[in-house]
Amino acid sequence: MPADLEIGERLAARLKEERKKKGLSLEALARLSGVSRSMLSQIERSESSPTVASLWNLTRALNVDFAGLLDESADAPRSIKEVVRANEIPQINSKAGGCIIRILSAPEDVGQTEVYDIEFKDNALLDSAPHKANCEEHLTVLAGTVLVRSDEETALAEVGDTLRYRADRDHSIQAKGNARVILIVKNA
Repeated sequence: MPADLEIGERLAARLKEERKKKGLSLEALARLSGVSRSMLSQIERSESSPTVASLWNLTRALNVDFAGLLDESADAPRSIKEVVRANEIPQINSKAGGCIIRILSAPEDVGQTEVYDIEFKDNALLDSAPHKANCEEHLTVLAGTVLVRSDEETALAEVGDTLRYRADRDHSIQAKGNARVILIVKNA
């Protein structure tokens, strides 16, 4: 068997194995990586070779390194699983503006326990529709002051304060001036 074909087949098998090991469907991995579901399917069947950009996105979404996908001894557990540099942390700018949301949790934690670092510009508001039933958010203020609303109840939180509240109903976080928080979303 030519070396190119062997590498391609090993890569396809390892990507599929890692996806299944993390309990991700093709759709979920497509969302996390930005690689289309149809392309993922073709890659896993060795019908297509991923581009460098696609492979990079897949390894980040699966929390594996490229060498580990090809290494026969990659199953040995590592003490430090991943180092994500500040410039590599995914971030979202809120639709309404005024918030920068940095996604700190690993891609495989989506839908379970998610961790966000949120920076609010002057009086910015992050308004959220209800999440899954029994979902909770735990918010700790790192800088400034925020007003949290869950349903009809509100609470003010200042530096060092932590609030835990239901997120399975309409809820919001509004900065009083500039603020920064760590937000943990716990899906039951």
